[in-house]
Amino acid sequence: MQLVVEISLYPLAQEYISHIQDFIDRLNTDSALNVSTSATSTIVNGEFSHVMQVLTIEMQKTYTDVGQAIFVCKFLNGDKMSHA
Repeated sequence: MQLVVEISLYPLAQEYISHIQDFIDRLNTDSALNVSTSATSTIVNGEFSHVMQVLTIEMQKTYTDVGQAIFVCKFLNGDKMSHA
Protein backbone atom coordinates (compact mmCIF):
# COMPACT_ATOMS: atom_id res chain seq x y z
CA MET A 1 0.00 0.00 0.00
CA GLN A 2 1.26 3.46 -0.88
CA LEU A 3 1.06 6.31 1.64
CA VAL A 4 1.19 10.05 1.02
CA VAL A 5 1.92 12.29 4.02
CA GLU A 6 1.89 16.08 4.05
CA ILE A 7 4.00 17.36 6.95
CA SER A 8 4.49 20.82 8.40
CA LEU A 9 7.12 21.15 11.13
CA TYR A 10 7.15 23.96 13.69
CA PRO A 11 10.20 23.67 15.96
CA LEU A 12 9.71 25.66 19.15
CA ALA A 13 13.22 27.06 19.02
CA GLN A 14 14.76 30.43 18.24
CA GLU A 15 16.76 29.03 15.32
CA TYR A 16 13.91 27.05 13.77
CA ILE A 17 14.86 27.13 10.06
CA SER A 18 17.94 24.94 10.48
CA HIS A 19 15.87 22.29 12.30
CA ILE A 20 13.27 22.25 9.52
CA GLN A 21 15.95 21.98 6.84
CA ASP A 22 17.72 19.21 8.75
CA PHE A 23 14.47 17.18 8.94
CA ILE A 24 13.84 17.64 5.20
CA ASP A 25 17.46 16.76 4.35
CA ARG A 26 17.24 13.54 6.37
CA LEU A 27 14.04 12.54 4.54
CA ASN A 28 15.72 13.22 1.19
CA THR A 29 18.55 10.75 1.95
CA ASP A 30 16.12 7.82 1.70
CA SER A 31 15.94 6.73 -1.95
CA ALA A 32 12.77 4.69 -1.30
CA LEU A 33 10.84 7.89 -0.52
CA ASN A 34 9.50 10.48 -2.91
CA VAL A 35 9.94 13.85 -1.15
CA SER A 36 8.59 17.17 -2.42
CA THR A 37 8.96 20.40 -0.44
CA SER A 38 7.06 23.66 -0.75
CA ALA A 39 7.18 26.86 1.29
CA THR A 40 4.82 25.51 3.97
CA SER A 41 4.99 21.72 3.91
CA THR A 42 6.76 18.62 2.70
CA ILE A 43 5.02 15.74 0.97
CA VAL A 44 6.45 12.28 1.53
CA ASN A 45 5.23 9.34 -0.46
CA GLY A 46 6.23 5.70 -0.54
CA GLU A 47 5.38 2.25 0.73
CA PHE A 48 3.18 2.57 3.85
CA SER A 49 5.26 0.70 6.43
CA HIS A 50 8.53 2.21 5.20
CA VAL A 51 7.17 5.79 5.33
CA MET A 52 5.88 5.23 8.86
CA GLN A 53 9.18 3.67 9.95
CA VAL A 54 11.21 6.59 8.57
CA LEU A 55 8.85 9.19 10.07
CA THR A 56 9.07 7.50 13.48
CA ILE A 57 12.86 7.69 13.44
CA GLU A 58 13.13 11.21 12.03
CA MET A 59 10.41 12.72 14.21
CA GLN A 60 12.05 11.23 17.30
CA LYS A 61 15.43 12.65 16.21
CA THR A 62 13.84 16.08 15.77
CA TYR A 63 12.35 15.93 19.27
CA THR A 64 15.74 14.87 20.67
CA ASP A 65 17.55 17.70 18.86
CA VAL A 66 14.98 20.49 19.34
CA GLY A 67 13.23 19.61 22.59
CA GLN A 68 9.77 20.81 21.61
CA ALA A 69 8.34 20.80 18.10
CA ILE A 70 4.92 20.58 16.49
CA PHE A 71 4.31 18.25 13.57
CA VAL A 72 1.10 18.76 11.60
CA CYS A 73 0.52 15.75 9.35
CA LYS A 74 -2.12 14.65 6.87
CA PHE A 75 -2.14 11.00 5.79
CA LEU A 76 -3.68 9.79 2.54
CA ASN A 77 -3.97 6.30 1.10
CA GLY A 78 -1.89 6.71 -2.06
CA ASP A 79 -3.43 3.59 -3.63
CA LYS A 80 -6.77 5.41 -3.93
CA MET A 81 -5.37 8.50 -5.66
CA SER A 82 -6.54 9.18 -9.19
CA HIS A 83 -3.82 8.94 -11.83
CA ALA A 84 -5.15 11.49 -14.30
